[in-house]
Amino acid sequence: MNKEITIENHIISETSPTFIIAEMSANHLMDFDRAVAIMQAAKDAGADAIKIQTYTPDTITLPSDAPEFQITQGTIWDGTTLHKLYQEAYTPWEWQPELKKIAEEMGLVFFSSPFDLSSIDLLEEMEVPVYKVASFEVTDIPFIRKIARTGKPIIMSTGISYLADLELAMRTCREEGNENVILLKCTSAYPSPYEDINLKTMVSMREVFDCLTGLSDHTMGTVVAEAAVALGAKVVEKHLTLRRADGGADAAFSMEPEEFKLMVDNIRIVEKALGRVTYDLTPKQKKSREHSRSLYIAQDMKAGDVFTPENLRSVRPAFGLHTKYYEELLGKKIRKDAKLGTAMSWDLVDFEDRT
Repeated sequence: MNKEITIENHIISETSPTFIIAEMSANHLMDFDRAVAIMQAAKDAGADAIKIQTYTPDTITLPSDAPEFQITQGTIWDGTTLHKLYQEAYTPWEWQPELKKIAEEMGLVFFSSPFDLSSIDLLEEMEVPVYKVASFEVTDIPFIRKIARTGKPIIMSTGISYLADLELAMRTCREEGNENVILLKCTSAYPSPYEDINLKTMVSMREVFDCLTGLSDHTMGTVVAEAAVALGAKVVEKHLTLRRADGGADAAFSMEPEEFKLMVDNIRIVEKALGRVTYDLTPKQKKSREHSRSLYIAQDMKAGDVFTPENLRSVRPAFGLHTKYYEELLGKKIRKDAKLGTAMSWDLVDFEDRT
């Protein structure tokens, strides 16, 4: 897979800044103006992109109350049906072209998770620059094949995937000539318990599939996302709402704007701190070396005195001889008087003495 992927004016690579996505999902609460406000909050918090979801209740499931369509998996949505949940949560399709226009005017990358073939058609008409494959769609191979054929970059979550599922999905993309795939480690629990995240799997995916990786995070707080960046995540996605107290299908595990900004700011700090591999010293570090250790005269000495552990010591600062010469100097004589605090130097050593 390609290790440098361009999404509009953003280059995502092993050395690039983390591409940070704010997921709106159902947090618009069926209010267009609120959707715009969430996008503005994402921009103000430092997000690079806003992501929505493209489906209707009838494109993602069936209007059935049969037991298999009931939500009973121990989630925050238990007690309703798939169709009823998606009726509450979907983003109206007629909004989406206008939302894209507004987001781009804000300077945000705008894209979506489609959930069926017809939603891909809509997003192609909108000319989105990248596609997101949600965790629950990784096993829909005709769907992935159609996205891959667009030739656009694909960001793929892995929340319910076995390794074999990922292998098949990645192979499908390659078969269609699409090598621009980024895998996101994801835990499909809402919110996700920290002990279920297993960030090390993200590192493994990078090695197994030879691709860029990142994190789709449903934990509370900022720590997991920041840790993922330290482990090499090049994409981070988190849900964003205006206030959790406003409610909605995804509010319970969504970030508020202040939290999202804190995460972005901390990620940028982590990136600075990661830096590069170097054993060079900064000018400040070089100056600080003056307070490292070296050899100093530790007692007043007269010419002819012998260097001993009592009168020759390794101390701070670092203006004397290197400490590696300590054993070599013990037992030798000083050639001239020296006071306590004199930096040890070779011109103090009597090399002529043969006694």
